[in-house]
Amino acid sequence: MPLSHHKDAGDETRFLTGQFLIAMPSMADPRFQRTVIYMCAHSEDGAMGLVVNKPLASITFPDLLEQLGIESTMHVDRRQVLFGGPVESGRGFVLHTDDFVRDGTMRVEGGVALTATIDILRAIAEGAGPRRHILALGYAGWAPGQLDQEIQANGWLHAPADPTLLFDDNLDSKWQRAIGKLGISLHTLSGEAGHA
Repeated sequence: MPLSHHKDAGDETRFLTGQFLIAMPSMADPRFQRTVIYMCAHSEDGAMGLVVNKPLASITFPDLLEQLGIESTMHVDRRQVLFGGPVESGRGFVLHTDDFVRDGTMRVEGGVALTATIDILRAIAEGAGPRRHILALGYAGWAPGQLDQEIQANGWLHAPADPTLLFDDNLDSKWQRAIGKLGISLHTLSGEAGHA
């Protein structure tokens, strides 16, 4: 799906671009259990987002730079590379603050941007990248109408994205903290869809 989106005045409540998608406790798909997804694009054409709280056990950022033959001119921390989702799991995405914008960067919303080119990895390795960033392999994608159906079936909650929580390194508690921002207790959530 193309990394672009548009909004009409009436789309504010319908489309979730720039928001968190939070898995319900009853999420059956093990790839998405207890996940927080930052929605990069959501329109009538489908949706695309990155899981922002699931580290890949097998690779760190320095490992990735080495695999790509990128030399670092500064100390690069051993930050984990995240599981961004099951689609194109070998493709890298950097979700970052919009103080770094190059050709191929898509501005999302609220000071957040997405870049999927190798140039941003070089910039980070040289200390010239964005102020804050998350590196993920793969993404979560939905066909037209699919995400809406999953939300109606009580698969997901959604909430305004919080940049502090988004870029926070404490991945273990990010899902619980995202639900907490809604003012909802985990004990009150049910996986049963209600219909009037």
